[in-house]
Amino acid sequence: MTRFVLRRLAVSSVILLVGSLLMFVLTINAGDPLEDLRESTASNREQLIESRIDNMGLDLPWYQRYGQWLTGAAGCIIGQCDLGTDRAGSDVGALLEQAAGSTLRLVTIATFAAIIIGVIVGILTALRQYSGFDYAVTFLAFLFFSLPVFWAAVLLKEYGAIRYNDWMADPQISVTQAIIIGVVIALILQAILGGGLRRRLLTASTSGAFAIIALLVFTNIGWWRNPALGIGLVLIVSTAFAVGITALITGIDNRRVLYSTLTTVGVGTIMFFAVGPLLDEPNWLILIGLFISAIVVGLVVGRLWGGYSRGVAMALSAITAAFMAFMTAADRVVYAWAGFLDLKPRPISTIGSQTPNFGGDFWESTLDLGTQLLLPTMLLTLISVATYSRYTRSSMLETLNQDYVRTARSKGLSERTVIVKHAFRNALIPITTIVAFDFAALISGAVITEAVFGWKGMGELFRSGLSHTDPAPVMAFFLVTAIAAIVMNLIADISYAFLDPRIRR
Repeated sequence: MTRFVLRRLAVSSVILLVGSLLMFVLTINAGDPLEDLRESTASNREQLIESRIDNMGLDLPWYQRYGQWLTGAAGCIIGQCDLGTDRAGSDVGALLEQAAGSTLRLVTIATFAAIIIGVIVGILTALRQYSGFDYAVTFLAFLFFSLPVFWAAVLLKEYGAIRYNDWMADPQISVTQAIIIGVVIALILQAILGGGLRRRLLTASTSGAFAIIALLVFTNIGWWRNPALGIGLVLIVSTAFAVGITALITGIDNRRVLYSTLTTVGVGTIMFFAVGPLLDEPNWLILIGLFISAIVVGLVVGRLWGGYSRGVAMALSAITAAFMAFMTAADRVVYAWAGFLDLKPRPISTIGSQTPNFGGDFWESTLDLGTQLLLPTMLLTLISVATYSRYTRSSMLETLNQDYVRTARSKGLSERTVIVKHAFRNALIPITTIVAFDFAALISGAVITEAVFGWKGMGELFRSGLSHTDPAPVMAFFLVTAIAAIVMNLIADISYAFLDPRIRR
């Protein structure tokens, strides 16, 4: 494996070198970097031209300029990056650090959200092949995949921000609106869960009635502007998650794993009150420490309860602990919503990655960052979900028709075991490849998204450099994107070996 990784790194380095040379040559020949100054009537025009020539090294041959950039970029290996200056004399390394932070935050969240949603939807459509749910998801997947990014972004800004902000000023849901929403939820859930006619009617009536009642109650008590979860809802949702993930992975009959995850929820309930003072005004270091501590507690509980299923018990208890830690933090975020609305009456912004001079506390500032991320993240996620759901569906269908899956069924294994342990693991191999390519593609695709939503990220850096025929910002964008593609592909190759042991040979 070590030899394989080193060989891939060597090949990737050559590709990176050739690609950087091509990108540099194309950029410097895309226009005249002095065009605006030559047309200027300023009295100090000559001084401005000389300054720009000096900042961009325009008095040097192109190969010497590329050599200087390559030498500075190679210094990143030893922690001494020198990516040059842009045409205004600003350090590109500092600009890249700020831009990469905004873009990678956006792209990382969108990637994980798309993977989770896309894989789940793909599995469900494979198991419900040629059903109404399958046809509906297929239609929506092709619709999202073919949507022009700029047009979808405008729609999100109109309905997800402007009209939502207008509604939030006096949030009211009428009985008619509640019934319509409840019917839609009922139709979606019965299609997902499937079953016979009786089961579908029970699912639709129960979920629809619950949704209608919840919407009307929330409206009457003013929950939309003053929401809260509380320990009761956190406990119910966490318990349901613990039982659900146990049923999915091992089955309810494995009592040791079930008791392990439920014990983790019990310990998490105690910790909900114990860490309360720390969560009143925390920082990210405290939150990360508490999150790691929660996972450690889950591992310990799983080890104590696991018995012969110790490994699975530890893994599921750790996942349950992480979920309950997330729910505990979500409780604080939801509770801070009312104060956040006092500071920012129109909560969903359409421009920028954060509100200038925002003066809220930690949780209110977190809400501000979250609401700024919401729309661009939704846009990138919708586009990627279409890809993941289609590939997951086709991969699952191909795997389900293999002989070893038929053999597993003929041995009398439960459908859950056949799907989770036999089919899904092998279906993940082609999906892993898509993840590797999609992450780098999202960084590139964020150029348009950032332009529409006014983000000062990698897209802005790339567009600014290209429009001004300034190679330094463009090469910085290329460096991050290319390295992301190489790293993600390397991770995908290593993941193959864990998903299919035969590849290790």
